[in-house]
Amino acid sequence: MIPAVILAAGASSRMGQPKALLTLDDRSFIRRILDTLAQSKVREAVVVVRPESDAVVREIAASGFGRAVVNPDPARGQLSSLVIGLDAVDGPRVAAALVTLVDVPLVTTETVEALIARAAVSRAPIVRATYRNVHGHPVIFKRELFDALRRADPAAGAKAVVRAHAVDDVEVDDPGVAQDVDTPDDYRRVLDVKNPRIV
Repeated sequence: MIPAVILAAGASSRMGQPKALLTLDDRSFIRRILDTLAQSKVREAVVVVRPESDAVVREIAASGFGRAVVNPDPARGQLSSLVIGLDAVDGPRVAAALVTLVDVPLVTTETVEALIARAAVSRAPIVRATYRNVHGHPVIFKRELFDALRRADPAAGAKAVVRAHAVDDVEVDDPGVAQDVDTPDDYRRVLDVKNPRIV
């Protein structure tokens, strides 16, 4: 089983409002991501949120898929949220975890399915989506790396673990894997979903 971990505990300081609640096609970013995962082979998802994220938690509950877990100290960095998410989904039947970001809302179900299929046959401990050779999200971490992520230096984050291990990059026809929405300008660009481009 490969559950999903969605990281949504950032401060959204450049955006000026919670990215999870930004809307696209009349759906919030978090609802869009959860809908995509629910339509795939992912059977469980957790969303790591900041304390007092009541509106985001309500949106997760309303989606009918996934559950919120709180990072009590998100200032420790993104790796701390990833570890909290891993701990929330880990169990004897978990072979890997699919990790994505709340500010990467345009990923398709087909991309999720392609990554899961590759992870089933790949010998690499990391499987990562790429578009036109630009790597992005989701990323699948196999179980053998869970402890390495838990032990990693928070200052270096998950990137240090990625650099230290083999990565199987899966080229997909999905520009959404490389479209981070970090600023109001980024958001304005992705609102035109008929002509998405890397930002």
